[in-house]
Amino acid sequence: MADFLVLGAGMVGIGTALALQAQGHAVRVIDQRGPGEGTSHGNAGVIQAEARAPYAMPRDLATLLRYGLGRSNDFRLDPTVLPGSARALLGYFRHSAPARYAQAIPHYAALIARATNDHGPLVADAGADALIRRTGLGEIYETAQDFDARAQTATDFAETHGLALRCVDGSDLRAEEPALTRSPAGAIVWDESWSTSDPGALVRAYAKLFETRGGTILQSAVHQITETITGWRVDRDGGHLSAEHLVVALGPWSPAMLKTLGYRVPMVMKRGYHGHYDMQGTLTRPYLLADHGVVISNMARGLRITTGAHLARTTAPQNLAQLTHGAAAAGALVTLNGPVPDSQWQGVRPCLPRMLPMVGRAPRHEKLWFNFGHGHQGLTLGPTTGALLADIVDGRDDALTRALAP
Repeated sequence: MADFLVLGAGMVGIGTALALQAQGHAVRVIDQRGPGEGTSHGNAGVIQAEARAPYAMPRDLATLLRYGLGRSNDFRLDPTVLPGSARALLGYFRHSAPARYAQAIPHYAALIARATNDHGPLVADAGADALIRRTGLGEIYETAQDFDARAQTATDFAETHGLALRCVDGSDLRAEEPALTRSPAGAIVWDESWSTSDPGALVRAYAKLFETRGGTILQSAVHQITETITGWRVDRDGGHLSAEHLVVALGPWSPAMLKTLGYRVPMVMKRGYHGHYDMQGTLTRPYLLADHGVVISNMARGLRITTGAHLARTTAPQNLAQLTHGAAAAGALVTLNGPVPDSQWQGVRPCLPRMLPMVGRAPRHEKLWFNFGHGHQGLTLGPTTGALLADIVDGRDDALTRALAP
């Protein structure tokens, strides 16, 4: 049995802590915020069993121009971010080339394929079943042309990956979802995906399970990590901690923490927003409004509208244009009574240029481990990459672990 300290109390950090604990290790978690209070809280709440391919950067000029000119709600760009993000963005563009992207898909798919199976036992053991819906994920299309085109590509994708898929026309969707006030052209429904009514509460339930099994969670800012003869020293508010092994699972804040050790980790920091709205009725499942770049989902505080990506400096002021557009689009499909007070959120999604999370031993430090860079899929993949890291600590070495290795 070894002694581990995990930096980060989001879904990835808590998933890692639970997996190491299950292998018999002594584990503590430290974060300046409570479990699930960061990016693990601010998302669409979907455990995406259908997401068997990562989000590649578009490479066609028309799409790039549309993004650059702010004509798509999927993506917004603050040009002042470009100088500091050039290395990461160029790497992302390079790895989005068809040949390199094709190499990443099997490894990414292998992770996503086991996500619900890895969440399942934790949901049961944490007594969190009331937070989980096993009703799938939908994509709503406004025009018949877009719906027909997507139905074909989605059907091909489903056949390739062995996924359950339904193509539902607008009138049938409205019969299935009485809260809709009109019929869109149609929807794609991925029946195997799960969702949660409160992502932060799900992380907290897993964290409580970790503590019940003997783990410790400390809420404190971490200022510096230093290698010692016996392992690692972590300087924090009010003192320091020592551990034999250290896991960095700080999501978008991991590169800054590792920079003091000489690691330069290029990362695309995608800002996202959400807001809650009082809604008449409820929806069976979350839906991507494909023409508007937002996901809508009924949650504990109301209908949550979650935006796509806003590429901006971390210190840039809040820009709610995507959320405002998404609220108008949602209000044209369901009846909204107005925003829920104090329910807006913004945060950062950690996207690595290779589009695969970085999981494994640090290249230059024997007892330092990485588990970050999950992009839009931290909630989905936290327990999976946590279990994988525990296996790597135990000696696992195969094509998947080598693909994810730092």
